Amino acid sequence: MTSTHLNLIQTIPASGARAAQPFTVGGLDLLAIPQLAYDVPGQAAHMNGGDSETETLLLRRDGDRFEPWGSLPDPGGEDAEFFTIGDRSFLAVASIRNGAGPYEYAISSMLHEWDGIRFVPFQAFDGFAAKQWKHFTVDGRHFLALAQGVALPHLADQNRPSVIYAWDGTRFTYFQDIPSRWGYNWHAFTVGGHTMLAHADHVDPSVLYRWDGTRFVPHQTLAPVAGRAFATFDDPAGNGTYLMVARIDDGSQVLRWDPAADRFVEHQKLTGAGARELAVLRTDRALYLIRVNFIHGTPADPTAALMSQLYRWEGDRLDVVEEFPTTGGTDIAVLPGATGPLIVQTNALAADLRFAAESRVYRFAD
Repeated sequence: MTSTHLNLIQTIPASGARAAQPFTVGGLDLLAIPQLAYDVPGQAAHMNGGDSETETLLLRRDGDRFEPWGSLPDPGGEDAEFFTIGDRSFLAVASIRNGAGPYEYAISSMLHEWDGIRFVPFQAFDGFAAKQWKHFTVDGRHFLALAQGVALPHLADQNRPSVIYAWDGTRFTYFQDIPSRWGYNWHAFTVGGHTMLAHADHVDPSVLYRWDGTRFVPHQTLAPVAGRAFATFDDPAGNGTYLMVARIDDGSQVLRWDPAADRFVEHQKLTGAGARELAVLRTDRALYLIRVNFIHGTPADPTAALMSQLYRWEGDRLDVVEEFPTTGGTDIAVLPGATGPLIVQTNALAADLRFAAESRVYRFAD
């Protein structure tokens, strides 16, 4: 499929890049890229190997390019989340593990605060195989949710559920557990007068939770297994709200909000395995959804060099209009640009399963 929408303008060297978080702070346009692992000389390539004594890369945007600016010492980086509370700015980084094998999964994930010049440690959160932070607000309250856990037999006695923290005016304190065994992701949004929070899990069902005024309660199951990520969008013609559920198996789907049933119902199946992350892109002409694929196969025998998809909303469904290459694709971020949106797409693996891999920056043309 000929490239007509995504035009490559830069590659960014990284090692096990797991997320792309753009933000503006202190007059700087920055991009945070947490890294899972470095390659170990002489060690056979394995997607769950490597040395996780890593750092989060911080790059500064200069026009439509990103240049190295600094770093933060976050081991086994899986995700970065930037948010503000009043005039204070924070960057939360999820750390899945440390060490170079055997690995320690019961480690802290750090919340950094901007001091006017740099990020400094603000609060550490005990966690287990942390994978994603999500900040959101409900009724003026600030929440910070951590997706975590890994359901491996030799770690079963250490595993923990995902957890939500609430801001008490000075720090984040424990608020609520979300049952899970291999948590991956969150998505907060409103629909039908409800404040919703979707939680993705790999081995347990992915569940949509509803705020009942005091806590989050289960509203409906979204996927039985293999959950990875979510995205929501309103139909440009005003015909409803849709929820995209990404699964790493061949089960990703688009759900439509049914006001009469007060729940999401099946609308469209998106074929193809490997889905890891999603992003919605709106232009003056159309609505697009980008799906980034991670691997096919199993961790013991994976294929990392895949094609990921750009969909366009056509009437009442998503149709593939372009595919683009990814190698262990993990995340996607959409930024405004002077001559069209910029797309930052991270790759955690090279085609040969080494961690040293290039993430990519595209200029989007409608």
